[in-house]
Amino acid sequence: MTFRVRSAEDRRAEIQARAAAMGIDEDFISTLVERFYGRVRADERLGPIFDGAIEDWDDHLPKMKAFWSSVALNSGRYSGKPVPVHQNLSGVEEADFAVWLGLFEDTVSDLAPSPDVTSYFMERAQRIAESLKLAMFSLPSLKRSPSV
Repeated sequence: MTFRVRSAEDRRAEIQARAAAMGIDEDFISTLVERFYGRVRADERLGPIFDGAIEDWDDHLPKMKAFWSSVALNSGRYSGKPVPVHQNLSGVEEADFAVWLGLFEDTVSDLAPSPDVTSYFMERAQRIAESLKLAMFSLPSLKRSPSV
């Protein structure tokens, strides 16, 4: 078996070329984020949770676009810490992640130029959801105290 050592720049270029070949670019991500969070805000269960936690949607959406750009394009545009932010949310239940994933999949599917794009995003969204669920519900030692 032969292993090829790749630089971070080579890996980033490969990810970006794969995404570009599927039609994923910053414009696609921007539209995806805007439509997805529109659905989240309209959702009976998730809407109140998000609206209670996000004071300024005009400030939040660019952060989410940078996050998904980093996730999908390996752009490095996002530098936040989503786990502590989500750990401090109130009213979130583990089952809410299934709702979030369902809305995300519906949104990606509606916009995606091919099923490959839906798979590409859903693979990443599922990993993110599992990571956040683990941090929020399964590993109490990772939970932040209310005073932090």
